[in-house]
Amino acid sequence: MKFVKAIISLIVTGALIYALNRPLGPAPALGPFLSPFTGFWQNGEAPADPKSKQVLKLGGLKDEVTIRFDDMGVPHIFAKNDFDLFYAQGYVTAKDRLWQMDLQTRAAAGRLSEILGEVTLPLDQQSRRLGMGYGAEANLKMAMSDPHSSEALLAYTAGVNAYISQLAPKDYPVEFKLLGYKPEPWQPINTMYVLEQMTLTLAGRSNEINMSNVLKKYGKEVVEQLFPDYPMLQESPIIPVGTKWDFNPLPVPREIVELETDDSISYSKKPAGTLPERQPKEEGIGSNNWAVSAEKSMTGYPILANDPHLDLSLPSIWYQVQLHGPDMNVYGVSLPGIPSVIIGFNQNVAWGVTNVDADVFDLYKIKFKSDARNFYWHGDQWRRTRKRKEVIQVRGRLKPFEEEVVYTHHGPVTESDKTAGKFPNLAIKWIGHEPGNSFITFYELNKAKNYDDYRLALTKYVGPAQNFVFADNSKNIAITVNGKIPLKYKDQGKFLLDGTNPSHDWNGWVPADQNPFVKNPPRGFVSSANQSSTDPSYPYYINWSFAPSERGIRINERLDAMVNANADSLRLLQNDNFSVLARTILPKLLDILHVAALSPAQKAAKITLSNWNYQNAPESVATTIFEEWMPMLRSAIWDDEFGSDKEPMAIPSRDRTLYLILKQPEEKWFDNIHTPEKETLSDIVSGSFKAALDSLVARHGPMSPGWQWSKIKATEIRHLSRSLKPFNAPPLTTGGGSSIVNATTKRKGPSWRMVVELGPTPRAYGIYPGGQSGNPGSPYYLNLLKKWEHGELNELIFLNSPDQDNPHLTSRVILQKN
Repeated sequence: MKFVKAIISLIVTGALIYALNRPLGPAPALGPFLSPFTGFWQNGEAPADPKSKQVLKLGGLKDEVTIRFDDMGVPHIFAKNDFDLFYAQGYVTAKDRLWQMDLQTRAAAGRLSEILGEVTLPLDQQSRRLGMGYGAEANLKMAMSDPHSSEALLAYTAGVNAYISQLAPKDYPVEFKLLGYKPEPWQPINTMYVLEQMTLTLAGRSNEINMSNVLKKYGKEVVEQLFPDYPMLQESPIIPVGTKWDFNPLPVPREIVELETDDSISYSKKPAGTLPERQPKEEGIGSNNWAVSAEKSMTGYPILANDPHLDLSLPSIWYQVQLHGPDMNVYGVSLPGIPSVIIGFNQNVAWGVTNVDADVFDLYKIKFKSDARNFYWHGDQWRRTRKRKEVIQVRGRLKPFEEEVVYTHHGPVTESDKTAGKFPNLAIKWIGHEPGNSFITFYELNKAKNYDDYRLALTKYVGPAQNFVFADNSKNIAITVNGKIPLKYKDQGKFLLDGTNPSHDWNGWVPADQNPFVKNPPRGFVSSANQSSTDPSYPYYINWSFAPSERGIRINERLDAMVNANADSLRLLQNDNFSVLARTILPKLLDILHVAALSPAQKAAKITLSNWNYQNAPESVATTIFEEWMPMLRSAIWDDEFGSDKEPMAIPSRDRTLYLILKQPEEKWFDNIHTPEKETLSDIVSGSFKAALDSLVARHGPMSPGWQWSKIKATEIRHLSRSLKPFNAPPLTTGGGSSIVNATTKRKGPSWRMVVELGPTPRAYGIYPGGQSGNPGSPYYLNLLKKWEHGELNELIFLNSPDQDNPHLTSRVILQKN
């Protein structure tokens, strides 16, 4: 009997070993992952020994490099030439963020399915159809033609590959082990893919189809009434009202009658292979930056702040680094995969960015000669298309997925207005396809010494368009609405464009020196929060729709009143939770509710709102009621006229909605056309208020401390995989919201907060949620999270030599040429 049990045990053990070492469909084998010799057990890390010194012999270096790490895990790199500087940056970034770099490159290149299988094939198809590869290739060609960017890209690539080449399977980041694949060599084009991905994030949305449906259904008069080109109620533009445009503008193209659609643009008519619709742009989410003048500063020098609001993820979008070379000493954050510092400061200057949201993504309706799609009509002639074969390897499939993408001079024809039968009929004209070398802008900012250097660096930038805030030790402050902006007629791209008509083409570019900017304005500060770039006096069209004004208004109010500012003043402003939206609209809504028939629980909620100080604080119950109510109020006003699954339409903006409530209370839009009764503003306000309370009660029970804003908002920071929950951050307690300066929502928020006090010795502070390392087993994976959650900043250790004494410095690594 014992012998039989032993045999059975051996068989079971053998079968288990066999099963653990075999992939299950697209899933990897578990055996290697669980192995104590090569699996996830090998990924634990101890904190760096403050006294440790390590010497690494690496191929490809030109000279010796010294890297000092501080107690936050930030590398301070000292090199004797630029090549070695970027080589070392690539090496240390790969050491901390290799899987993140691999994942984001695959996402942009449309190669996720190689490792994740069928589930990500639609995402890969979207990347290929958008022309991410086409854009990356065009940008790489430009970058490699410049000696500075070429050197940086080749050096960074060599550094990443030096790290990869020394990895044994046991050393692979844990995600590679979980997914059962190994790192592949880095290539210079991967950096271009990272830039393409950021361009997609910040300038990869279009609303033309929805707006064209509004025009088709309601006509031009309603569009002009409900979708104005500049806010009707309130705005505080980035370039202050009254700023003089000191240039002679180019002739603006003549306004053309928009495309007349033959049919309502319906999502019920989908050509073969149609992918899920792109997510619309989220209103109110963006970024903040500002600089205060020396006159407003306690230090006698300008102070600059920046907090870009992006997806909150682990690891962070950003990576802290200091780069010290022969003519560069810069500290800030980089994007893993891109050499140089993207947001930061050096001995003389500081800079930061927010998104402009320029209209650089347009859709053109194409007329093909036949289903072969070899020719398209443009300018009274048939023009030949180009075709690009896209091949996607899919894990678990024997054969790859293959698709042919048709290109016109506008761009890839991959979107559809659902009227053209079996093929897509809309071409995408996108700034992500425009050849350029935006990297060189950051390279030059890293080395900038003054305002003139800043302005010159910006002329090299293509996109996505950014508001570049600036300050220097000569006591200048400035902000530039910067990027390669198409020269268009007013509202060109607000609706679908006619791909057959050359007059609808982009007509060149706004000269870089005529992009909106202001230097040392009389008010003593510059700022941006993604609101309107300028007032309507600016002669060129940038976009017709920007982020709502509330964040910009609050920032400008506080900066205007600020005196004797220091770094902590600006840190507190970054964490400001005041709701300008509530201040603007809530008194009117409460006045309407005063005569409404309310239950005792509804009256209690109304009293809670009446006593609110408009602060979106973590513990506030009133904030929860208000933030639940506002979307329901807006839906109650507009959904009956503009809500349609078959013919999706844009909804009037928040500013236009507020104007309607405050200035046009008798307008017809308050009536619900689906009911026999004629609803009024009072009906809509009271009905949506009750519906919001009902929704909260259904999800969270009667009003109680369980309704506190931080609990309802439930901000979470997830691992980039989106599915490995043990790698997520613990629950967070945060205030803020989408219309708040502290724009922290459920999954978006301040991805990096930085404040820089300029002067003879710059002092800077910064933080992001998470930590330097992408390894969940590292002490530097979540070590910054609590401070970020509490709105605190760390001092950024700015060194002038590798041997400088500082109590925060820990280990030393020497890189020597092999």
